[in-house]
Amino acid sequence: MQIIVEQRPAATVVRITGSVDGLSADTLQTALEAEVNEGHTHLVADLSGVDYTSSAGLRALLATVKRARQRGGDFRLAAVHPPVHRVLEMSGFTSIMKLYGEVDAAVASFAG
Repeated sequence: MQIIVEQRPAATVVRITGSVDGLSADTLQTALEAEVNEGHTHLVADLSGVDYTSSAGLRALLATVKRARQRGGDFRLAAVHPPVHRVLEMSGFTSIMKLYGEVDAAVASFAG
């Protein structure tokens, strides 16, 4: 898994590539937690490069959305592939988190 962080005026974009599973979820959670701890509480995860996530990956996403919201921000998902979207849907995440078709739309949602 690879993680690239891009600071934009309205939000921080975290581009994730590869599978998010039991081996990589801790790395992802640590990276996301570091962004929130630095005060970057408007976060967008670009999941265009993720074809698989396990329950460990879901836990990392849930921990991040909770932490960002506690600090007055939010964590949104963008460009989610159908297999990952199904996992998010089945686990109830689509009612917890906002999903966007494109990264730019997710970033723009913070600009208001």
